[in-house]
Amino acid sequence: MSTPAATTGPLRRVPVQGRSVARVQRMLDACAELVDEVGYEGLTTTLLAERAEVAIGSVYQFFPDKRAIVQALTLRTMESYLQRLDERFASDDLTHWWDGVDAAIDEYITMHRTIPGFRTLHFGDVVDLHLLDEQRDNNGVIADQLARVLAERFGLADVPDLGFHLEIAVEGADSLIKLAFRRKPEGDERVLSEAKALIREYLHRQVDARTEAAQQS
Repeated sequence: MSTPAATTGPLRRVPVQGRSVARVQRMLDACAELVDEVGYEGLTTTLLAERAEVAIGSVYQFFPDKRAIVQALTLRTMESYLQRLDERFASDDLTHWWDGVDAAIDEYITMHRTIPGFRTLHFGDVVDLHLLDEQRDNNGVIADQLARVLAERFGLADVPDLGFHLEIAVEGADSLIKLAFRRKPEGDERVLSEAKALIREYLHRQVDARTEAAQQS
């Protein structure tokens, strides 16, 4: 699965030396911690420099502002998500396209529970709906990635409007998963279970039914 280059888009200067790379990663780690503590509005470059134990000049050496820092963190998080999906999709345990969708939902839930900053920023919606791509909503970018890998892994390339249906599914799942984590810190299992059931039913109607119709025509 192709993924965007890690942290390069919003960087003012791309780190080359090992120490610079490590410094930028410390800034992103600090950003993730701080947005969970004070939110995006409370985040400042001064706070970030203090938490990352770098000079404020080092922050501006690589990032023009806090939005760029959050964008870099979001891109890193999306890379992590897609890498996790790659590993899951490589498993022989996934035998049906729904297994892939189920894995995508499970990994999204796991990241809410385990990745600092994720339940606050998600894929950047709190900052900008077009944080990942100027031309597409953030969830649309994720849906495109899922459509590509599902088509490759489960042979769904000929399903009409696959990307569109996955974008609807991603938006629905995203909203319900956010609801689950508003209700309970670790996610309300009843809401998460219903989210999976709704998405399964919707995609079964749109994907399986259309695939069967195409095969019969």
